[in-house]
Amino acid sequence: MAKQNRWTREQTIISLNLYCQIPFNKVSSNHPVIVKIANIIGRTPNSVKMKIGNFGSFDPELLKRGIVGLGNTSKLDEEVWNEFNNDWDNLAYESELLISKFANKPIERTSEIDTEDIPLGKEREAMIKQRINQKFFRSTILSSYNLKCCVTGLSISDFLVASHIVPWSKDEKNRLNPRNGLCLNSIHDKAFDKGFITITTNFKVKVSKIFENFKKDNAIPDLFLKYDNQPISLPDKFHPSKEFLDYHYNNIFQR
Repeated sequence: MAKQNRWTREQTIISLNLYCQIPFNKVSSNHPVIVKIANIIGRTPNSVKMKIGNFGSFDPELLKRGIVGLGNTSKLDEEVWNEFNNDWDNLAYESELLISKFANKPIERTSEIDTEDIPLGKEREAMIKQRINQKFFRSTILSSYNLKCCVTGLSISDFLVASHIVPWSKDEKNRLNPRNGLCLNSIHDKAFDKGFITITTNFKVKVSKIFENFKKDNAIPDLFLKYDNQPISLPDKFHPSKEFLDYHYNNIFQR
């Protein structure tokens, strides 16, 4: 069999997209998304799997835990990681745009987003980009936390939310930064959003004293109070930023 050509920048960017959106412990040459994308970009599923593993070599959170990724990284791998590690907006949209070009299909089809309610016209592209970005953030956060709420461990995906630590409206640059996200169930997402709970910089749940006003509510102890000062389940990659957690504690949490 002839040796495949060198990896291109475009193929590498797409693989970084997969690194973000596929749980680390589920990366395999049989994973349906890896098989699908490998076919689109003209690589073998095993080579895509290995390329995803390469990015683990640059992830500082994995390195702290002694997980070193694969050892055959290239200069291009490192360049792509360094370029997009702080430019998540462009990674999300550009990688999906590249997939659509490889597949020779509209981006709304290859990204599998619902566009029926998006009108034709000048704003269509911006709205499609926004939905792709939102889908990327949700997929990245949920996959990093292995599809489990980091507070309760709930694993029903329909109930899970990719919750922003610093709100979407407050920090445009970090809207898609996976270190600005937590995987929470919908109730605790709302509580976090309204400042009824926070996550400290040592990754423990802190419950607001505002719950003292609801002592007669039998649901409060089970839903909130029992988690006070309990550690959250940390993600496999993209640990929540202590800077962002500190912002939430000082600006949103109702102490």
